[in-house]
Amino acid sequence: MPFIIFRYLTLQMLKVLFAVSLIVLLILMSGRFISYLSLAASGLFNIDFLVQVVAYRIPEFLMMIIPLGLFLGIIISYSRLYIDNEMTVLSACGVSPTQLLGMTMIPAIGVMIIVAYLSLYLAPASTRNVELILSNQDNMTEFEAMVPGRFKVVANGSRATYSESMSNDKRIMRNIFIANRDQDSKDVNSVTIILAGYAKMEKRGTGIRYLLLNDGYRHDLTPGQPGVRSTKYKTYGFELPSYKAMEEVNKEQALSTEELLESDLASHIGELQWRLSLPLSIPILVLLAIPLARVNPRHGRYVKLLPALLLYMLYIMLLISAREAVIDDRLSSALGVWWVHICYLLLAVVFYCYEPVKMIWARRRVASG
Repeated sequence: MPFIIFRYLTLQMLKVLFAVSLIVLLILMSGRFISYLSLAASGLFNIDFLVQVVAYRIPEFLMMIIPLGLFLGIIISYSRLYIDNEMTVLSACGVSPTQLLGMTMIPAIGVMIIVAYLSLYLAPASTRNVELILSNQDNMTEFEAMVPGRFKVVANGSRATYSESMSNDKRIMRNIFIANRDQDSKDVNSVTIILAGYAKMEKRGTGIRYLLLNDGYRHDLTPGQPGVRSTKYKTYGFELPSYKAMEEVNKEQALSTEELLESDLASHIGELQWRLSLPLSIPILVLLAIPLARVNPRHGRYVKLLPALLLYMLYIMLLISAREAVIDDRLSSALGVWWVHICYLLLAVVFYCYEPVKMIWARRRVASG
């Protein structure tokens, strides 16, 4: 009987956990994907790396989403049990509040282990991969990201490039077309068109790369106005701008947990405490969610959902603020983020004990009366 009840409660909770986590993950990933796509359209990011970067962000998203999913999973699933009077039946079958807490905490420990793995190992490793991708992108030029036979529009639409064919190392191109609108020119409508039969990328000793074009023409014109200045050249070259990093990777987030443990820098201690905080928050959130799930059938199952979300958001915001205070050396690392966990643990204990204590006092008043 206890195992059947445990399995039933666990399935109800995990269903909501999975649904909430999946929905929030899709929302965050789509938002990040659209953001990166707009950067790629502006020429600030190589679209070839788009899927990789978004995929490497998933562990970072999940370590934040899963605790929220578990918290809401307990509240939503258990609130339904209260609304349908199933909790009353379970109580009549001998399931005490302590047993309910124990049954809830067992799967929560499994979730805690998953979040710990994401936070302490997988997310930092993924961040290092993102850092490597962005570093490689900084060393690329827009011509190296070209696809032969296709136009590539970059620099917010001010430049279009085309190459009929390219070598495997993308250093030699044939039949080149470049159309550029000079944003810094007095005449913003002026357009420069460069044609070349052959082009080669070269890297000088300073590390700056140049594109050398041979046997071609340069045309300077203003659309809608007569007159085109054409120049035939034997060799024409210009410096190749590199991609700009679309975002800065936090160096502390890319460090392994082992490196953080060996360091005594305030920024490293703050990052380590943050990574430990996410799995540590799981049992506290479980203890907080169970009393928040207690609802009166007349009030509806979602009556406490908004206050619960506000409590969770405040919890995370306080943890982030404490982490930043430790990193900036404005807060002792000994106190660190731990005071936030202690405060929420005390709050959860008060919430959890309130209803049983209230019932005990009510029985005593009835007995004494």
